[in-house]
Amino acid sequence: MQSNILVTGGAGYIGSHTCKALAASGHNPIVLDDLSAGHRRAVKWGPLVVGDIGDRALVRKTVKHFKIGATIHFAAHACVCESIEQPRKYFANNVSKTLALLDALLDAGVHKIVFSSSCATYGIPRRLPIVEDHPQNPISPYGASKLFVENVLNWYERAHGLRHMNLRYFNAAGADPDGEIGEDHTPETHLIPLAIAAAQGTNPFLELLGTDYDTPDGTAVRDYVHVCDLASAHVKALDHLLAEGASASVNLGTGRGHSIRDVISAVETISGRRVPVSEGPRRPGDPPALIANPQLGQALLGWRPGKSDLLTIVRTAWDWHKALRGVPRLWAGERASRTGMSLASSKAARPHVP
Repeated sequence: MQSNILVTGGAGYIGSHTCKALAASGHNPIVLDDLSAGHRRAVKWGPLVVGDIGDRALVRKTVKHFKIGATIHFAAHACVCESIEQPRKYFANNVSKTLALLDALLDAGVHKIVFSSSCATYGIPRRLPIVEDHPQNPISPYGASKLFVENVLNWYERAHGLRHMNLRYFNAAGADPDGEIGEDHTPETHLIPLAIAAAQGTNPFLELLGTDYDTPDGTAVRDYVHVCDLASAHVKALDHLLAEGASASVNLGTGRGHSIRDVISAVETISGRRVPVSEGPRRPGDPPALIANPQLGQALLGWRPGKSDLLTIVRTAWDWHKALRGVPRLWAGERASRTGMSLASSKAARPHVP
């Protein structure tokens, strides 16, 4: 069923990959993004509306103009460590502005939404792998903000008929195999691009925070999911809602965990280069291990990750960053013009492991 889909945050990492998947499946993605973290160049498969999701008048106008049938909501701040230091920033954007967005959508007659949630809503897992009925007890403002919206969506469905899919995904990674889009944050906080930057010499080393976790090699273990697999899941969740499927909350993961040292080894294997490492203490807000039980998503949506083995993830990320640094900073230059800094000027960054 073809439809015009509003994609908030569609100029960002996961959002842009999802827009490509939407277009390939016959949908028309309409991106709403303020470009504070996304990139204009990443919007290639439909129109871009530059603006704030908290601008109710703009949202209503966009819905009316493009005859929007449903929404996929990505727009949010998404760094666990930063959220602990700046909770006001996270609740203002991830909660207050999302409430404004939901009200505008309902006022404009849109009653279907796929919500980009997170495994951070679970907090410290009591058991692994994590199933959807695992208690949700977030240990960061980021996770709390995502859980708040999940609860809002449940109440809005009861009162207003807003059907929704909460997609709690684990660690997004990798890049478009075609090389059209990829991961580019400023500052970069994700492990794989930071390890690649250290291997390429862009950063002097990778800062490994925490080597004393109760895991096989002492470093944090995560369930890494290729961004294209996540994009596919969003399309399947959307189609589920458009076919009048029931609301649900679904984990998106592989059921396999890899440690930070596993990732470093994979980057060294793919690149043929050493990743210099500086070890440091744990950060607050980092559970020892997060691994999904993906069976519900597979059963309900027919979704199965096809690109999420670690070497494929790292290979696509390596190819993207190698090409990115082989041209005159096409994306990084955009970011520099807005923020006054470039990737080349940044110090060794600390990886974010949500």
